[in-house]
Amino acid sequence: MLSTDPPYYDNIGYSDLSDFFYVWLRRTLRDVQAKTVGTMLTPKSEELVANPYRHDGRSGAEKFFVDGFNSVFGRIRESANLAVPLTVYYAYKQQDTRDSGTASTGWHTLLDGLIAAGWEITATWPMRSELGNRMIASGTNALASSIVLACRPRPEDAPATTRRAFVAALKSELPEALRTLMQGAIAPVDLAQAAIGPGIAVFSRYSRVRDADGSDMSVKDALVLVNATLDEVIGDQESDFDPDTRFAVKWYRQYGWTQENSGIADQLARSSDTSIGALERGGIFEAKGGKARLLSPTQLEGAWDVGADERVSVWEATVRLAAVMAKHGADQVAALLPSVQTRVNLDAVKELGFLLFHEAEKKRDTKDAILFNGLVSAWGDVNEQARKHVGSPRAVQQAFDFDEDGD
Repeated sequence: MLSTDPPYYDNIGYSDLSDFFYVWLRRTLRDVQAKTVGTMLTPKSEELVANPYRHDGRSGAEKFFVDGFNSVFGRIRESANLAVPLTVYYAYKQQDTRDSGTASTGWHTLLDGLIAAGWEITATWPMRSELGNRMIASGTNALASSIVLACRPRPEDAPATTRRAFVAALKSELPEALRTLMQGAIAPVDLAQAAIGPGIAVFSRYSRVRDADGSDMSVKDALVLVNATLDEVIGDQESDFDPDTRFAVKWYRQYGWTQENSGIADQLARSSDTSIGALERGGIFEAKGGKARLLSPTQLEGAWDVGADERVSVWEATVRLAAVMAKHGADQVAALLPSVQTRVNLDAVKELGFLLFHEAEKKRDTKDAILFNGLVSAWGDVNEQARKHVGSPRAVQQAFDFDEDGD
């Protein structure tokens, strides 16, 4: 069985990092392993990373990386044991946005190598592999998981298909796969790369996918379609929320936490089947002096009597819980969940957390992205703690008998 964790495109210069240690090892070992440490620095020309300084720019670096992956996975394909899959661990967050959509260079180069070498992705799993307290994760919404790709040789007689048929298959299969991921323990920050697996599994089962002009669809274009489908699936959740939440999502998408004209707020509220007065009673909005705005997480992080709250929306519950999580931690959120559950659907809270993370990412609002990712990432643990709160017997004060006639 072969399992590999290949280089992450241009993320890490492994040989450059090795030089830090190599210069000291060389001083120590040059009389013992003269041939091994015969160079002044570690070898770099054949290192399979996309380093633009070694390969005449970004395009040369990408070609070197893709050609190298094609060669490696092609050789593995020639001697593959059909009884067991090849497994590939990968994580790469950087994305490139074009007019046609969003894709990831690191991912499409890896997948180019796999698919061109005759591999089909048959299964994928997100696997929590990164420590939250590592240096790169400090103050960022860095990836928490790697994606494991299970690959088998694509049959020689695999069919070809058209772009239209591929898109239809993608829209048929990917939404359910994404919902399954979101119902599990996947963090919002990892969802976009986790979606690549089931999406590209559809693409890789075909020998070729023909575009409208007769050319072969590239992996990069396939990833753009996967990301577009992800946007649709997350956006479709919006219609299931209560009116106050639908209003708040639309307002947040356009204006964030900033003030805007009250007239705009009134129009948007009416179109969402709510009103400014109802939103204010719900504790998520304020309008005065001709200006209006959503109440920010810092304004909702204080004490909250859920039972006494006149009007609880999924939006209020999600933003309050995210703010409490950020300021007070999981224990406080767990203590609130039993009472929150009596007012709103907790699954809807988690779904809104995914949606708000997605919107924050598109707005490049790292602070909000971290806020909502923190809540959803801990959702499983918080629910487990909440069940303990419900199951714990309340302490009962024992009464002492002061009757003088008693024993």
